[in-house]
Amino acid sequence: MPLRFLTAGESHGPALIAILDGLPAGLPLSSEVIDRELLRRQRGFGAGPRMKIEQDTVRILGGVLAGVTTGAPLSLLIENQDSIKWRGKEIEPFTRPRPGHADLTGAIKYGYRDLRPALERASARETAARVAAGAGCKHFLAQFGIRIGGYVIAIGEIHADLSAMSYEQRLEQAELNEVRCPDPIAAEAMIQRIRQVMQERDTLGGIVEVVALGLPPGLGSYVQWDRRLEARLGAAVLSIQAIKGVEIGSAFENAQLPGTQAQDAIRLRGDDLYRLSDRAGGLEGGVTTGGPLIVRAAMKPIATTLNPQLTVDLATGEETITNYERSDFCPTPRAAPIVEAMVAFVLADALLEKLGGDSLDEMRPRFLSLRQARLSDLPMDNRPILFWPEEP
Repeated sequence: MPLRFLTAGESHGPALIAILDGLPAGLPLSSEVIDRELLRRQRGFGAGPRMKIEQDTVRILGGVLAGVTTGAPLSLLIENQDSIKWRGKEIEPFTRPRPGHADLTGAIKYGYRDLRPALERASARETAARVAAGAGCKHFLAQFGIRIGGYVIAIGEIHADLSAMSYEQRLEQAELNEVRCPDPIAAEAMIQRIRQVMQERDTLGGIVEVVALGLPPGLGSYVQWDRRLEARLGAAVLSIQAIKGVEIGSAFENAQLPGTQAQDAIRLRGDDLYRLSDRAGGLEGGVTTGGPLIVRAAMKPIATTLNPQLTVDLATGEETITNYERSDFCPTPRAAPIVEAMVAFVLADALLEKLGGDSLDEMRPRFLSLRQARLSDLPMDNRPILFWPEEP
C-alpha cells in the first residue's frame, strides 16, 4: 500500500492535523523526534511576528503504542496557540484579494462570499502539519542510513559559493546561522539584504537545496510517467506554498551544455560502478543511481507586503489597494525543513514500494539484499536477444 498523508486545519483555527498512513510497524517514534523538526521550521531570519507567538509541539493521537509504531495511521495534532485571540470574535469583511495569493482564485473556485476561508486554508501555516508528517518519514529513512537535509543557496540576488564544501559540511554549517546558508560570507550578506527589505517594507524569495544521502540505487521506475521519481518529487515540492520552480541536479545548467558535457560518466573501481560527477542529481530515467539526490526549490517573494498593491474591492467594485495581513519578510530559511519534509515523504514512499513488508524487522534484511551498482550484481550473458519474435 502506498504511503500517503493528509492535513487539515486553518491558519487561525484551533489546531492542525496530519494523518500519515503506511508507516511500518516497529519504528521507534516519540513526539520529541517530530518537535525537533517543528522547531527548525520556526527558526529563520526574516520570519514574521507569528513565530514569536506559536511554539509548535505535536501530540501523537494514534499509530504509536509504547513508543513504537503499530502500522496503523499516524495521527498528529499541532495546536494553534494564536487561535484563542480569534475565537468568538466578529472579523471585518475581507473583500480585497491580494495579488499572488489564493484569495481571488479561491473565491472563484468555491464561490465564497468573503475571502477569508481561502486565506485560512491556503496559508503556509499548513506546512507545520507537513513537517510533522515528514519528520516521521525522515525518521523511517534514517533507520536505513538515509539522511535528508536542506540549506539556502540564494536569497534575492545573493548566491552562496558552496563549491569547496561536501554535502555533509553543508548540512552541518547550515544550522549555524539564521538564514541556513552554509557559506558564512553569503549568509551575512543575506541577513543584511533582509534587513534592507524590511526597511523597504517589501519581501524577498530565494532558493533552497535539499540533498538525500545514502539512498540505494533502484528506487522509482521509468515504466509509467507517474512512477518516475522526478515527477513525484516535482509534484510534492511544487505543492508547497510559494514554491514556483523545481530543479533536479544541474538541470538548467545542463540545458546549456552539449550532451557530452552534461552526463555523469560511468567508471569501474574493482567491482564497483561509480560516477565522475552527479549532474543528474542522483536520478536517471526516474530511478535513483545511488549517488546524492539533489532537489532545488525556487521560492517566490511572499505576496503579502507592507507596501500596498493594486487590487479591486469585490464588495464595492472599486479599484483600491490591499490591506496588510501578518506575514514573513523572507520565508526562505524556514522553507528548508518544509522542502525536506516533502522530499522525505516521496523517498520513504519509494523505499516502502521497493522493500514491501509490514514491519521494520521485515524490511531490514530486504534492504541489505538490494541490488547495488556492482558488476557482480549485474550478470550479463552477452548473448543476442530475439527481438519481437513472430507469433506461432
